[in-house]
Amino acid sequence: MSREVEIHVVDTLEDIPAHDWNRIAGDNPFVRHGFLSALQDTDCAVKRTGWRPHHLILKRAGAFAGAMPMYLKSHSRGEYVFDHAWADAFERHGLRYYPKALSAVPFSPVTGPRLIAADHEHRVLLARGAIEFTRQMDISSLHVLFAQEQDIEALKDAGYMLREGMQFHWENAPGGYEHFDAFLATMSHDKRKKVKQDRRRVADAGVTYRWLRGAQIDVGAIDFFYDCYKNTYCEHWNAPYLSREFFGRIHADAPDSMLLVIAEADGRSLACSLNMIGGDVMYGRYWGTREFVSGLHFETCYMQGIAYCIEHRLARFEGGAQGVHKMSRGMLPTPTWSAHWIADQRFAHAIGEFLDAETEAMNQHIEELEAHTPFRRKV
Repeated sequence: MSREVEIHVVDTLEDIPAHDWNRIAGDNPFVRHGFLSALQDTDCAVKRTGWRPHHLILKRAGAFAGAMPMYLKSHSRGEYVFDHAWADAFERHGLRYYPKALSAVPFSPVTGPRLIAADHEHRVLLARGAIEFTRQMDISSLHVLFAQEQDIEALKDAGYMLREGMQFHWENAPGGYEHFDAFLATMSHDKRKKVKQDRRRVADAGVTYRWLRGAQIDVGAIDFFYDCYKNTYCEHWNAPYLSREFFGRIHADAPDSMLLVIAEADGRSLACSLNMIGGDVMYGRYWGTREFVSGLHFETCYMQGIAYCIEHRLARFEGGAQGVHKMSRGMLPTPTWSAHWIADQRFAHAIGEFLDAETEAMNQHIEELEAHTPFRRKV
């Protein structure tokens, strides 16, 4: 490494100018300085909750040149790439798995930059710097989740093992669909009929929608969203990961990155979904409802999101983790990638063999799903 290049570890972003960080991070809303800072400042991603910040900062000639959001994790919750079997294997052999090093956006299974730098050379330096940090801390492993393609190339060059996952993403037509019906026309007869029936069921219940973005979102709208979000967790006997204060902070930092879809009927609000927007991509995140209406979940979370993307010429809608049912709404299986470095070479070898077999099975699964496309086949 050149003498003029240095890598530091910081436990807060408060000393890193937001404009420097955001200039390199780009338009992904989840790695903005304000988003990551809000997670820590509102006590959502801190040591107490199992997310202890240890961000890597790369400087060249004393100037900020890159970063790698990173945490020491004392558990594997809130990650959506599952390594519980690995942790169990370590424990059965009398070895400590936690804490582990993790580069990810807490509680958010969304693709995006993890090696935040302007070029491949700096991304490789960050990836290797994270390995050196893991060695110095004498911890079991290092994991980079939902990395984007350019990061994956750097991570491979730095010696990480890759793990393939899958999500369901919607893609706009080249140049954009003219309107929602033009999108529906590309679907097979059965799938198009099912979507129309589901949407009609919601409309017949008297449900209408409002899209609120940026300055259109007021305190009352965020309060209503948070009530719905919290209710979703309570229904599953869990406490929500994120606080009302956090959502207020990210709206204040980047208001246009937030879209609320609010379902209403008879003059009252019923349900709400939160989507995040960066560049020409929208990311579906959270939803909740105050009462059950048949079809309300699919319409609020997916069809309204697709309709917004069509109307506002967005290229892609990432519908979130899991859910083969999303295919019938026009979302297709899309590979996602994580990268892993294991300190103990015995476990690294075993995990490497597992990942090879898992990747083969995942590719086969994606091929099988693609054979059941919801779209009309071209002749």
